[in-house]
Amino acid sequence: MHLIKNFLTAVQFFTRIPINGALGDWVGYSVQQLRDSAAHFPGVGWLVGLVAAGTFALLSELLPDTAAADVVAALLSTVATVLLTGGFHEDGLSDWADGMGGGTSREHILSIMKDSRVGAFGVLALVLVLMSKVALLVVVADLDVALACAALFLGHVCSRAFPLLLIRLLPHVGDATASKSKPLADQITWGNLFLALVWVLLAFGLVHWVLPEVSWWMAVLASAVAWWFMWRQLAQKLQGFTGDGLGATQQVCELAFYLGVAVSCA
Repeated sequence: MHLIKNFLTAVQFFTRIPINGALGDWVGYSVQQLRDSAAHFPGVGWLVGLVAAGTFALLSELLPDTAAADVVAALLSTVATVLLTGGFHEDGLSDWADGMGGGTSREHILSIMKDSRVGAFGVLALVLVLMSKVALLVVVADLDVALACAALFLGHVCSRAFPLLLIRLLPHVGDATASKSKPLADQITWGNLFLALVWVLLAFGLVHWVLPEVSWWMAVLASAVAWWFMWRQLAQKLQGFTGDGLGATQQVCELAFYLGVAVSCA
């Protein structure tokens, strides 16, 4: 029962799916429960990834077989995920880019990240990352729509596991009283990391069952390199992580996953 409650807590925290009424009363809330829900971050990726893949597959069937069809499917599947999550991670990417791009010191970077206004670096990061995602998905879908759908699903699951390593390896920095991520930031346990890994392995197992001929090692490697870049940036410039850093890491690792899939297709 605790696993189900923690999973639903993660769904409530990381998406716009309402967990209220009798179900909300049953799930309840505590700081420890929110902390443990981090293990189900990749589980939330299952939901978001299935919505993204389902939207892409449905539009690919409904739209006429033209060059623009894959573009529309990729774009609207991205819109669907943003609506489902409320742009939670995209907001982190924007704030992280503003801070890292405009900050001249650790304190300056953190103060910029806390500013709710979006600057030039934030806008550029959002536009470039979202455009790159759509473009890479179109490249993959041009070869195989099923592969693009699988990449969407796995990309959302896998990219949500990598930020948990930051929580394990780095301290939380910034304004602890105002941070939405602080309850999640008190050193995730190895047990919860293992549970997150189970979510990821189950996702890869499911896709391997459907598409046994596809190898995903290049996509995972690309995500790992992207994670290393984010870890290095946060460790060197902030000596820790923020919630915005976690959101940005998810976005960058997701983009890198699609890049790895596209490269492996070559």
